[in-house]
Amino acid sequence: MKLTDREQNGIVILSPKGKIMGGPDASLLHDKLYECIEQKKKKVIVDLSEVDWMNSTGLGILISSYTTLRNSDGMLKLANVTDKIQSLLTITKLVTVFEAYNSVEEAIDSFN
Repeated sequence: MKLTDREQNGIVILSPKGKIMGGPDASLLHDKLYECIEQKKKKVIVDLSEVDWMNSTGLGILISSYTTLRNSDGMLKLANVTDKIQSLLTITKLVTVFEAYNSVEEAIDSFN
């Protein structure tokens, strides 16, 4: 997995690419999310458009990050959720937890 990040309007946009399956690759996303929290950047969007697949470890990282951000008065939102990941979120009932948007722009607008 590769990870790029950028900031727009005070919102951090993380864009993982590939598979989020655990191991050292998944720790990239985990570490970056916690870095945002430490820097008091409390609005985070994870753009999933280039994520091929995510297993339970990947979901665990998202849940942990979501919870930690919420406990810090922050918010984590998802953008460009692929069909495969959407079905995973539906099966695990996490579709009721995460706010998901069709594009990064919609997710950014939702913070206003």
